[in-house]
Amino acid sequence: MTTVSVRVPAKINLCLGVGPVREDGFHPLATVYQAVDLHDELRATVVDSDEITVTTTVDVEDAEAEAALVPEGWDNIAVRAAAALREHAGIEAGIDLAIRKVIPVAGGMAGGSADAAAALVACNDAWGLGYSRHDLEPVAASLGSDVPFLLHGGNAIGGGRGETVSPVLARGSYHWVFAVAAEGLSTAAVYAEFDRLNEGRDVPEPEVPDALLAALRSGDAQALGAALSNDLTEASLSLRPELEATLDVGRQAEALGAIISGSGPTCLFLATDEQHSLDIAIALAGAGGCADVVQSTGPVPGVRFIG
Repeated sequence: MTTVSVRVPAKINLCLGVGPVREDGFHPLATVYQAVDLHDELRATVVDSDEITVTTTVDVEDAEAEAALVPEGWDNIAVRAAAALREHAGIEAGIDLAIRKVIPVAGGMAGGSADAAAALVACNDAWGLGYSRHDLEPVAASLGSDVPFLLHGGNAIGGGRGETVSPVLARGSYHWVFAVAAEGLSTAAVYAEFDRLNEGRDVPEPEVPDALLAALRSGDAQALGAALSNDLTEASLSLRPELEATLDVGRQAEALGAIISGSGPTCLFLATDEQHSLDIAIALAGAGGCADVVQSTGPVPGVRFIG
């Protein structure tokens, strides 16, 4: 019986430019992704049937509440990823997926997309399909905007609705602190609020700021902090105004940058070094406005084999 185990990182958006809604309901995006060392793990075991099954354990504070947010069965994106890969390969095969979640659920850090990317890599290997990461990209793009990036990790520019990924020249490692909210936030709800707030406005086509790319090229953490941006901030704060207080705590702790991660509600803060990261984490934990505080670094690679 073949079993394959992988780890997959969370992603953050160093910038997230959002354009006007298209006819297909999606928004054009211009973003820079960074993979960070907060990982889910997935184990894929080949079974003697054509069934695709999944079990999930959540390894975070208030695990019971987080687990309730994870879809089961065919609603789980990792199951859909395995099914999409099987259809793409034209095979009849089954798999049992076991996921250990550490990335916050509905936290704006692509936890579901990470599990989909992990499932593609693990099932590809377990089923002996022999596809390269590049070969898996079209299947990944069909599952969600963040999935292709998480196959590779590192830093990358995302376009289209986020699914077209190209490498970005970058140097250095960065220290991050994440303030994880007690309750998740629906990505669809945030985009709907973005549309509502921008009704009647002239929403420009999104672009990646030159200052952010220059900061990454030079490895300048202070310049990177100043260039962080997120066009969904207004919408996220409209739905969860208490997040502004969390951002203020990080700013008062002299974070180089403080923004909401993706569609939220996780807030992220850039620190100068490991000690400053700890200082920010202590300030956030002491303020009591979030459910958990996590220190992390990035960039890191995408899906990796373990065991």
